[in-house]
Amino acid sequence: MAGIFYGIGVGPGDPELLTLKAVSVIREADVIIAPKTEKKEDSVALSIAAPYVKENVQIVKLVFPMVSDSDTLSEAWEYNKNVIVDLLKAGKKVIFLTLGDPMFYSTYIYVFRLLENCGYPIETIPGVPAFCAIGSKLGYPLVEGNDILSIIPATASPEKVDKALSITDNVVLMKVYKNVNDIVDKLHKYNLSGQAVMISRCGLPEEEVVCDLDSLKGRKINYLSTILSRRG
Repeated sequence: MAGIFYGIGVGPGDPELLTLKAVSVIREADVIIAPKTEKKEDSVALSIAAPYVKENVQIVKLVFPMVSDSDTLSEAWEYNKNVIVDLLKAGKKVIFLTLGDPMFYSTYIYVFRLLENCGYPIETIPGVPAFCAIGSKLGYPLVEGNDILSIIPATASPEKVDKALSITDNVVLMKVYKNVNDIVDKLHKYNLSGQAVMISRCGLPEEEVVCDLDSLKGRKINYLSTILSRRG
């Protein structure tokens, strides 16, 4: 039997937000690839999918380092690719779990590119992005009418962030954990702070909602944090 590889978005945190198709494939999996960083023993994506995982499935936790050293990254990626390909050669139905949507700021994108020419079928199953779940949870419309929405990684260069904030109507700021002080200042500068809200670990037990962004200054912000804002 030929192996097949699935990339599955598990959404931001609530297991009930997985699609019916995602649940169906998870329940039929032979192997589940659960990505994690070196600093953590557990996979958040796996914990979200846990209610649908059958007892006898093989769980393979692969480390995807969050480092900038190219040699370390290359070694890790090559090792992970070989592990997955060996499972596919054995005819396994292999699924890769990822937070949010697989094609949106996801580790899965790199895995997909590594495997797409390996000769095995790949199917990608979308998931609910964090900012969509946040908007629904808080009753916070993301865009209306002819609004322009910008999705900005806060880790981008200050010049790129400034340019986007200067012209957009509404904004989703991802990855705000590294430079939240600067981001809050920029939102004030471009009149985008009045209706801003940050939510961390949306749908997870440790979820936190912050409406006073100035109170974030000097704090350590969780990696899974997103800011929604609109010009006011």
